[in-house]
Amino acid sequence: MAGAGEDSRALFGAGVRAALEAWPALQIAVENSFGGVHSQEKAEWLGGAVEEYFLRNADLELDEVEDFLGELMTNEFDTVVEDGSLPQVSQQLQTMFQHFQRGDGAALKEMASHITQRKCKVRATAFTTSSEAEADKDDADSVEEMEVTATNDGAATDGVCPQPEPSVPDSQTIKEEDIVEDGWTIVRRKK
Repeated sequence: MAGAGEDSRALFGAGVRAALEAWPALQIAVENSFGGVHSQEKAEWLGGAVEEYFLRNADLELDEVEDFLGELMTNEFDTVVEDGSLPQVSQQLQTMFQHFQRGDGAALKEMASHITQRKCKVRATAFTTSSEAEADKDDADSVEEMEVTATNDGAATDGVCPQPEPSVPDSQTIKEEDIVEDGWTIVRRKK
């Protein structure tokens, strides 16, 4: 029975790593070295840390897992995840852990392979407007916005990695005259 438990644990660890490797927010953080020169090593460590977190805490709630992942991303990669992927990844990890607790190695294998097949490559590119570029030259602590595009690794995804639709300016966009000299933005009521 100890062999089955070890196999199940190895499958759980592989599933955790697959889920994290398929997570676009982590991919972008590693690709752009948000965690410093050792971003790749931090990402590998993250898999072990998440696995250990689950093994030490058997009755985790979804929000606890989300908080833990969010805290790790903030502390290790200086990244705040606001793309809505944190609950999804947390749910995947929690489901895998439930399979692990039941000793369902087949479900763990299936889930890990499904996640790997659906994995997308993401690429982030920074962009600025001409007025922002001039203002950013003097501001060393400025925040960059990034545009993210997702592509599939060649596997059939059934629309899992849709290309982002081009943004169309609407009435909610900020006009240049609404930005005052000290960086504050004037918010106007809808007409």
